[in-house]
Amino acid sequence: MTGESAAGYNKVDHNIYYQANLMIPGHLSESTEMYLKTMMELSGRDPVMVSRLAERLNVTPVSANEMVRRLGEQGLVTHTPYKGVSLTKRGREAAVNVLRRQRLWEVFLHDHLKIEWAQIYEFACALEHATAPEVTEALAVFLGNPATCPRGNPIPAADGSFKPVDGFPLSELKAGERARVMAVNATMTDVLRYLQERAILPGCELKVLEAAPLQGPLTLLVGDRETALGLSMAEFVLVKRIEP
Repeated sequence: MTGESAAGYNKVDHNIYYQANLMIPGHLSESTEMYLKTMMELSGRDPVMVSRLAERLNVTPVSANEMVRRLGEQGLVTHTPYKGVSLTKRGREAAVNVLRRQRLWEVFLHDHLKIEWAQIYEFACALEHATAPEVTEALAVFLGNPATCPRGNPIPAADGSFKPVDGFPLSELKAGERARVMAVNATMTDVLRYLQERAILPGCELKVLEAAPLQGPLTLLVGDRETALGLSMAEFVLVKRIEP
């Protein structure tokens, strides 16, 4: 980092901001951060079912329910039976903080270390839990305060604000429609690699050739290549229609 860049960051001010303004405790466990971040990734401000949370985190529903109970005791989530789990204001602030760290690391790994696109989420997850506030903000300055990560998802600003992705799931497109991929919110490396191998990446343009009935796959034209994508995987790809 250059002297000029380092001068733009004040360690004391940012520590005060994180602890006082966001009220994020510095002792949140890795598992707590993962649950909060996953809720944010899955639903933002809307409730998420515990079963879906368990599936995304690859844990049993019993484990997920127990963790949700503990998060509720800490004032980080609220759980309404039959409706799902929602982040409280404090829980959302903590989740956004984790997202900021993780997505900044994604940019660094991809743009500066040239790590494979499909692997950056996994590696960034390992780094996010061991990143102090001063490191996060120094990293943001070094990277030029990017607005999005390589998967196209928004990187929250230091104050927690961010602009949601302007798009909807690819699974909602109909045959004959064209779209541009805005973001990919998948987190599993094998899913990301599957999309990468088919060039279904942020910025690419595609066309739906066929939408099979009964929840069947989509047949897509990506560039000059035809490929099939199941609806469950298409849910991870956020697109914006290209009008004819």
